[in-house]
Amino acid sequence: MKNRILVVDDEPSIAMLLDYNLKLADFDVRCVHDGGAVFESIRSFRPDLLVLDLMLPTMDGVQICRKLRSEGSRIPIIMLTAMQEVSDRIAGLDHGADDYMIKPFSPQELISRIRAVLRRAEASAPQPPASDIHLGDICISSERREVTLNGKLIDLTPKEFELLLYLCQHQGRALSRQQLLQNVWDYHFLGDTRIVDVHISHLRDKIEADPRTPRYIQTVRSVGYKITDPLTVHGQRKSVSSALQA
Repeated sequence: MKNRILVVDDEPSIAMLLDYNLKLADFDVRCVHDGGAVFESIRSFRPDLLVLDLMLPTMDGVQICRKLRSEGSRIPIIMLTAMQEVSDRIAGLDHGADDYMIKPFSPQELISRIRAVLRRAEASAPQPPASDIHLGDICISSERREVTLNGKLIDLTPKEFELLLYLCQHQGRALSRQQLLQNVWDYHFLGDTRIVDVHISHLRDKIEADPRTPRYIQTVRSVGYKITDPLTVHGQRKSVSSALQA
């Protein structure tokens, strides 16, 4: 069965370009041109992924992302933006978009990213029960896709959860931004890796007592990031590597 892609863009030329190229790549495509029409289209078309413009009439892309995530929707979203400001791209990611592309863009690269995001979504679908991961005061349940800190549930976006889980599965290892892009976002490209930094910043805000002096997610200069167990670091308990391998 073909994957269904809902394109939301108020520029007819962009919508036509995407409709043509996505159908050529064997996707089932529907295009809408107004933010207010998105939710009815989702109910009737049941897309596997949204390609969502940031600037739309009636309701903009950030508002749509926020509403979908507040309603519990996990539909993957790739945001399109003509804006060059980093803050505008961060706004989309912060409210639940899985990726973004800046106009003008290559349809072939967009198709590659769509396939990568769909693979990630499929891989993160409910799996057989797995052991919880404990790291300091954090507990991660891959089965329930939940994270608690000191027993309190932490509200993470799907991509933040996947990033934290991947870091924990490679506890103590320095991981480059490119490795994280490849394994969490599942695509290879020599481009803007700030998407990783944005998500790391958001994770620190949610799990660190003081994000400016993190205990868990450490920056490895000239490389990327690693996650450590502060209790292990201070010799208060053994490594959790056996739990990670379970």
